[in-house]
Amino acid sequence: MRALPLIALASSALLPLSSQALELNDQFALVITPKVVSDYRSSGISQTLGDPAAQLDLMLSHASGAYLGIWATNVEYGHDWENDDDYGTRHEIDYYAGYYWQLSDAISLDAMYNKYSTPGESQFNGSEAILTLDVYGLYLGGKYSLDTENDKLNSFIGYHTQLPWELGLDVRFENVDYKDDMFFNRDYSQAREDYNNWEIGLTRELVGVTWGLSYIDTDLSDAECESFSGYADLCGATLVASASKTF
Repeated sequence: MRALPLIALASSALLPLSSQALELNDQFALVITPKVVSDYRSSGISQTLGDPAAQLDLMLSHASGAYLGIWATNVEYGHDWENDDDYGTRHEIDYYAGYYWQLSDAISLDAMYNKYSTPGESQFNGSEAILTLDVYGLYLGGKYSLDTENDKLNSFIGYHTQLPWELGLDVRFENVDYKDDMFFNRDYSQAREDYNNWEIGLTRELVGVTWGLSYIDTDLSDAECESFSGYADLCGATLVASASKTF
């Protein structure tokens, strides 16, 4: 369910080769990455009502390319209009495992299974299988989600590279298809099953911290956003700042 940092995840699988990971022995390393973001967006839609989030990723990786881990963040879904109450969850916890193949210096394949949960609101729990192929910085792939209500397919394509002044660039476009009508106009006379979102992000490491700034947007109208999330202002264009550090 989280906004997948697919390139960051793929590169983190190689961290045992660097001094940033905590090497447990010749085969295993523990990668610890705390992160703060000004808004937690998943596929372009805010999961915190536009507020900041603190996140933590704990990943155990093997020299073969296998890895598993836990990722956690705070969430805020606001008012549950159906039950006329606030949603009872404030956290999302993901459990994931995968395998990262470095086929050559410029080609890699990452396969991951992710199980996400929101304590207190089990209707948001689900799982997803993700496959990402990276060829000379151009990456594409898919994420198939199976939750308690709807199957969902995310298809994405992007490009990442290193710019001058040690800036990292990541550009991504994604289509999210729920296979059922999920997004309605103001009078509910029209509906659609899918939407598009995109992101342009820059990162730079400074004083041991990776700083990021991303422009994120979707093609959902205010009415479509409100029909899906209960709020009209969670799907529009925004700038998201972040800071993370890997141990």
